[in-house]
Amino acid sequence: MKIYETLISELKNEPNFVSDENDFKKWVVIDKARIYDKELLEILLKNDELKNEFFVKVDNVFVFKQDYFIQFLEAKKYLDDSYTKFKNKIGLTINNKFLNQQNDVSLIWPYKDCVLEGGASRDEMKKDEIFFNEILARDEITQLFDSKVLTNYNCYGATPPRKFNRNKNGVITDNLIIKGNNLLVLHSLKKEFANRVKLIYIDPPYNTGNDSFKYNDNFNHATWLTFMKNRLEVAKQLLRNDGVIFVQISNTSSSIKESPEIGYLQVLLDEIFGRKNYISIITWKKKGNPSNTDGALGTITESILFYAKNSDTIKAIIEYYKREYKYTDEHGDYNLELPLKTDEGDYKRESMKFEINTSKGKFTPPIGKRWTYGEVVIKDIINQSKFTIVNDKFYIKKYREDYSLGDNKRKNNLLLDCGSLKSAKNHLSALGFNREEFDTPKPEELIKEIIEIATQPSDIVLDFHLGSGTTATVAHKMNRQYIGIEQMDYIETIAVERLKKVIEGEQGGISKAVKWKGGGNFIYLELKKYNENFIECIQKAKTKDDILEIWQNIKEKSFINYNLDIKAQDENSVEFKKLSLDEQKRHLCEILDKNQLYVNLSSLNDKEFECSDEEKEITKAFYKTYEG
Repeated sequence: MKIYETLISELKNEPNFVSDENDFKKWVVIDKARIYDKELLEILLKNDELKNEFFVKVDNVFVFKQDYFIQFLEAKKYLDDSYTKFKNKIGLTINNKFLNQQNDVSLIWPYKDCVLEGGASRDEMKKDEIFFNEILARDEITQLFDSKVLTNYNCYGATPPRKFNRNKNGVITDNLIIKGNNLLVLHSLKKEFANRVKLIYIDPPYNTGNDSFKYNDNFNHATWLTFMKNRLEVAKQLLRNDGVIFVQISNTSSSIKESPEIGYLQVLLDEIFGRKNYISIITWKKKGNPSNTDGALGTITESILFYAKNSDTIKAIIEYYKREYKYTDEHGDYNLELPLKTDEGDYKRESMKFEINTSKGKFTPPIGKRWTYGEVVIKDIINQSKFTIVNDKFYIKKYREDYSLGDNKRKNNLLLDCGSLKSAKNHLSALGFNREEFDTPKPEELIKEIIEIATQPSDIVLDFHLGSGTTATVAHKMNRQYIGIEQMDYIETIAVERLKKVIEGEQGGISKAVKWKGGGNFIYLELKKYNENFIECIQKAKTKDDILEIWQNIKEKSFINYNLDIKAQDENSVEFKKLSLDEQKRHLCEILDKNQLYVNLSSLNDKEFECSDEEKEITKAFYKTYEG
């Protein structure tokens, strides 16, 4: 019998490795192999053929050839009498394992009173902040992604009864701002909003090394990719079939020895959304000129990766970014534009009715029309020979890479006049939010452009890295339904307060452009915390004495990892006290059971979690288990 058939035959005798349909659960076995699962190793060792194949004998001890075993199982086909794989894979890898085969989950917590601020580009903006990042194996996860109990309901701008407005399909139509770990909030939204969201825009941490997203383990490349993968996978489930996602990312890295994450992010998005669903990379000019301290090319722009859930459903949008060009000359592909506009009413401009002089004749706009561009631009077009005469009319050659002419932003990949970092920061300051957390906010004009590209009024817009609340602010002013997610405390002091000003009719940002007069409402909610409460206490601890007190509370009230020996922990208290404060914090965070960070919906009526009547009412209403 071939070795592969022997292996499958033996493993199928274990019920945990077989589905209800008697299919072999290959990836379950692979995950078990990665953690040297005792049950799996015993099965392999009992069969001499498998033992000889997947173990090496060292001093009468059999050592498991883990990498070889995993590679063997991952291969789709085998030669009759060998174990040679004849498949090739291309993709992102972590420790020689493909990222799309990784089932790890990345969770994050800041230790101190600080924020996750992506996109900072100057060394002097580094802050003395310490973060804690933990990677969980899937085998450790039992209830982490279950729907969570909701608490702290508050409706701003209106006072409806304590349940949610829904459309004829039963879907919530209220704007939502939700505080909690964004990965877990996204999973909690699946029951209500799977296949409902039209647009996702996120401005995640860039992992440039210059931003303040600095982890104890340096939030390295592999961890960042895992962090992004977890969240993008569930985000895709929330998108409508004709939904789209825009992911903002830096073009630069802090080190000339390392490339920025943009290329890796694009490969990751290819794997999750499919290469055929790539639409475009949009370039946004975030500031005027690079400063002397930038130290890298490309620092005046950032990129926005644009993908569809199903590109076949958004052909109208794709036309903006994948245009067909009818003509070609020595300068490249181009189309023709007749540069005329109506010269009536608000569009009337006497100064735009000048005579154009070319080597092929003179041209003036016909009655009732004016030129689209001014004299300086037209002269530049003529000097560069970017024009032609067709049927005695003056036409401009619009080249594939020529994005500098006219107000055709949405037909281009380059956004030149959609606000800047400076203008956005000044706008926040004018609203009274002059805090260092948001030194790199995105301007409302940029988000307006994205929302206009992808949505219609009442479509749902999601931002799960809400930050200062720009996406929600713009969506509110543009009559789009929105969901904003943020785990930091400033969601209440900045994002919520900013949206309250929007309801009152503030006139900054895009307000005048969209004729905003105020109004509307939004609902604020939080995931009900449990072990997360202890993590927040650990974050705020100032001394080692504080940590020891927290440890006592953890022993009495928290859920601790099942494999922790509390007695041994106390017996080694002398060694624990020798650790630095940050090491003590990290250790206590690690021993908490992450499946119990927040209260699961299944525990709503469990007395141990002390859910109030109000929490029960809101939670049941949100998940449509509430009647009356």
